[in-house]
Parts: sequence; structure tokens; C-alpha cells
Amino acid sequence: MYILTIIKNIKLMKNITLVYSSIFSFIFITCNAQVKLNDIPLQDEVKNYTLETVVSGIQIPWGMTWLPDGTMVVTEKTGILYQVKDGVKTEIKNLPKVYNRGQGGLLDVVLHPDYKKNGWIYITYSSTEGEGDGGNTKLIRAKLQNGSLIQIESLYKASPNTTKGQHFGSRIVFDKEGFIYFSAGERGDHFVNPQDITRDNGKIYRLNDDGSIPKDNPFVGKEGAKEAIYSYGHRNPQGLAMNPFTGAVWEHEHGPQGGDEINIIKKAANYGWPVVTYGIDYDGTSISTESEKPDIEKPIYYWLPSIAPSGMAFVTSDRYPDWKGHLLVGSLKFQYLELVKLKKDTIIGRQKIAVNIGRVRNVAQGPDGYIYIAVEGKGILKIIPN
Repeated sequence: MYILTIIKNIKLMKNITLVYSSIFSFIFITCNAQVKLNDIPLQDEVKNYTLETVVSGIQIPWGMTWLPDGTMVVTEKTGILYQVKDGVKTEIKNLPKVYNRGQGGLLDVVLHPDYKKNGWIYITYSSTEGEGDGGNTKLIRAKLQNGSLIQIESLYKASPNTTKGQHFGSRIVFDKEGFIYFSAGERGDHFVNPQDITRDNGKIYRLNDDGSIPKDNPFVGKEGAKEAIYSYGHRNPQGLAMNPFTGAVWEHEHGPQGGDEINIIKKAANYGWPVVTYGIDYDGTSISTESEKPDIEKPIYYWLPSIAPSGMAFVTSDRYPDWKGHLLVGSLKFQYLELVKLKKDTIIGRQKIAVNIGRVRNVAQGPDGYIYIAVEGKGILKIIPN
């Protein structure tokens, strides 16, 4: 009888422990559920367009641009550079060796604003060159001749290398004055790189078109500083675009779990990572208890929960009257395109486009005025208004 009583008590204690465990799990999940108070509502899409496949068979299309004759140049993350004409893709030869690991690989591609005269194409990719094992983000320029890259010039290589697979960035954009900006993520060393201007990574860089350092860069002459740095305190910027209406460079970056940001890039500005963040770590623990601090630039908008943004483009085309003057951002996580409605530098509305299309890696407005989206596993699609 005594033994039976002990067994019953043990079973009861197990049940009580299970109940308490469930309660604490519920409390933990509830407390860590990410809700942004007074957020701008995300409107459902109004499908007044059709989608047309421009080219298929590109598994992770990352960057895209257009030659003067309308030929597209597309990067595929694993390390293939394509030119696409009339739906047919052809591999461009003589690409430097790409370090294809994790989130690294062949990344962005843009043309020089005066491409018709000088023929320069700019590319970022992860490279093994330099100090240490692994790789880091590199910027080159080259010319295209007879389907092959020639006159390849190294413009900047972040260092040291690391075998970590995350946060390479990278996007490239020219401003109205002809300076080139490119991004490099913090390579997974968020307590080391982003806040230290003597180290690469977690930065937006600004260079002359030949890779030299502009004399008015903010950290020129500062002892030990990487003089190419224009802004710092970034996590993993995968959106970079010049606002055609103001000339300012806009950026978006991945937060951790929550806290993806849209920022307007300012000279010498600190964007806070990881000192401040609106997100939490992937295990639910806190990275920082603060989301704002003096002398740290606040984002003009942040997503909570994360959408995992990739690619961004301002719409200037008359083909899309309801979208003109606003911003498009791809979502990897939720697999749609987000129309971010603007009133000058203020976000006033949000709307879904191309719902369930797949992981949107990039978005761009072509020289023909159409919007093109790069979707993982599908290739490049064109949005045609009805």
C-alpha cells in the first residue's frame, strides 16, 4: 500500500511538472512574440497585372542590370554570370573564382553610369583572396568583350577572411555625383566588426569609380580607420538604391529575429548594430535592451516580425501609376514583393504584390520601364500591368 502511494505521488509530480513546463513554454513564446504597436497596416494586393517569365533555370538570381542593347546581365549566387537575350541565357566567361559558402557567392552587378563611353561593369562577390581562411566580400570592375570579362580590376576587398557562412551583403549603387557605394555584412561577428571603423564588415563603403578613396570620406586621415567606410553599425545590408527624387542613398538590412530596417545613408553615421536593435536573437534571448540611443541613426522604418528583405527599387515608370514615386522591397521570408508607399522620406503605406511568388531575391526597374523580379528557383519575371 505504501509503495502504491509513492508511485501515485511520483506520477502526480510528473504531471504537475509537465503542466508547469507547458505554462512556462507558453509564457516564453508569448513574451517573445514580436508585435509592432501602431504599425502601418499591410494591405492585400490588388492584382492588376500579369507575370511573364523572362528567363528560367537560374536557381538563386541575385543581381541584374541591362546593357544598352537591352541584354540583361544576371548574377547567379553559385558563381555563374549570365547574359540574357530574348529569353536565352549564356554564361559569361573569365569570372574570378567565387567563394560559394552559406550566404556568400556571386552577388551584385551594376553598370557604370557612363557605361556607353567607358564599358565598366561592377561586381561584388565573396572571395578567398587575402588574409585568413574562408572568404569575404570583394568589389571588382571589368569590361565585357565577346562573352568574356576582360581588364578585371580589383577595387576593394574586405578583410580578414572567415569561414563563417553568413552576412556578406552585398549591393552596389552609384549616386548622382558618380561615387560608388557597396555594402558588406558583418560576417557573423556582430560584437566585433560593425562598431569598429578600423575593421571591415558591417559597413557601407564609398569609393571613386576607379576604387580610390574620395578625399571627403568621413574617416580619411583618422588613425587606423578603413578610409573607404562611409557609414557603419550595419548588420547585413542586401538592399541599396539611390532615391531618384532626392539623390540620397537608401539601404535596407536584415535584422536578427525581427528588426529589419530601412535607412537613409548619411556620412559618418552609426546605424547602431548591435548596440541597439528592434529584434532578438534566434534563440529568443536579448541582444540589446535598447532600440534607440543618442548619436545613433534611427531607421525610417523597421519590420517586426522580419520579412527578410532583399533587393529594393524606386518606381519612376509611368507604366505603374499607382506605384510611381514609391519603393519596392523583396521579401525572402514571406515570398512577396512589398510596395512601400512614401511621402517624401516618410513611410505612409504598405501593400503586398505578387503574393506567394517565391523567395524574392531582387527587384529592379528596367530601361523599358517594366519592373523585374528575381525569384529563387524560378529566374527573372516581369510585371506587366493590365
